Amino acid sequence: MPMTENVIITCALTGAGDTVRKSPHVPVTPEQIARNAVEAAAAGAAVVHIHVRDPETGDPSRDPKLYREVVERIKETGTDVVINLTAGMGGDLVIDPDDPLTHLPGTDLVGGLERLPHVEDLLPDICTLDCGSLNFGDGSNLYVSTPDMLRAGARRIQELGVRPELEIFDTGQLWFAKQLLAEGLLDAPTVFQLCMGIPWGAPADPGVLQSMVNMLPDGARWASFALGRMQMPWVAQSILLGGHVRVGLEDNLYLGKGNKATNAQLVERAVTLTESIGARVATPDEARATLGLKKRK
Repeated sequence: MPMTENVIITCALTGAGDTVRKSPHVPVTPEQIARNAVEAAAAGAAVVHIHVRDPETGDPSRDPKLYREVVERIKETGTDVVINLTAGMGGDLVIDPDDPLTHLPGTDLVGGLERLPHVEDLLPDICTLDCGSLNFGDGSNLYVSTPDMLRAGARRIQELGVRPELEIFDTGQLWFAKQLLAEGLLDAPTVFQLCMGIPWGAPADPGVLQSMVNMLPDGARWASFALGRMQMPWVAQSILLGGHVRVGLEDNLYLGKGNKATNAQLVERAVTLTESIGARVATPDEARATLGLKKRK
């Protein structure tokens, strides 16, 4: 597969992990998240991937009002950037290993359609669809996204006319995403995000990434990312295999050892890497053309 020549950079601004207490640069309030989006776009990101957090605690949130405030604040600046809202919140299940029917603190588990009210409200360019369940890190944390939930979610996203970004954490999830396509629940072009290095999903291994790329359906658009110190090497890895890239504080807090980054700095580093290997950075309009998106007001 040829190297990508026109690279879409996505910046994942804040995520849902316990990172707020690890870096002062992780945005928490809608104003901070929106400002980070504008700064990331100015640095070269064509797409911003948005989670929201409780402004008081920094904990992850599914509050549609917070999503609306972030999106409105971005639009008020006149910044041209593709909006990608997570729809993965509401899949967290923490069980008592000695009494698995007992749910422990940290559980936030709702049905597939209940994960979409902010998408229905805001009709973003893109929303994510996490394509399967997995053991999420050590302990007894599970991410739950069953075939029935996924079919219901994919159908509703399709009805809304929003482009789903298919979040793939392991090869079986990619297999199922192709089943959704076969069932007519996804429209072309399909857009995949290959998520590497999340324990215990697909490892950040170039051979594994190549295998997953080989499994993609014809005509798919795809990007990949890896966590922590592998974030920047994965920029080059993805481009060389024909994909696009994602960076940002959701996945990595550092520019180098002991050097805590901002979102804009991570995008700037990705731009430098992209251009250093002979590719160019896509504009938002070029990203829309590649991903089959219409420019929204």
